[in-house]
Amino acid sequence: MAQFDVHRNPGRTRHAIPYVVVVQSAVFDDSRSRVVVPLVRAADVRVASERFNPTFVVMGDAVVLHPLETTAVAIQSFGEPVASLSDHGDDILAAMDELLTRAYG
Repeated sequence: MAQFDVHRNPGRTRHAIPYVVVVQSAVFDDSRSRVVVPLVRAADVRVASERFNPTFVVMGDAVVLHPLETTAVAIQSFGEPVASLSDHGDDILAAMDELLTRAYG
């Protein structure tokens, strides 16, 4: 389970949030959970900014990264990855940086 792998959402919210992307560093691969960010259907979310909410296409679905809903999920809940967003890793990290920055107070 690599950083930026995309998995189907194993939770009850999978209709609105069909996928999650792993953002956790490989340094913590021994952990029994993975930190993930939801990928929300683009039609169901208002984009605050392209930097904070980049849009991707996964399995033909337009989805938006939703960092405000970042969570940890037990690894046994995941199936095989369905895609990788490693080519967009810088965009994902920029969004996470925006979430955690001190620039606004």
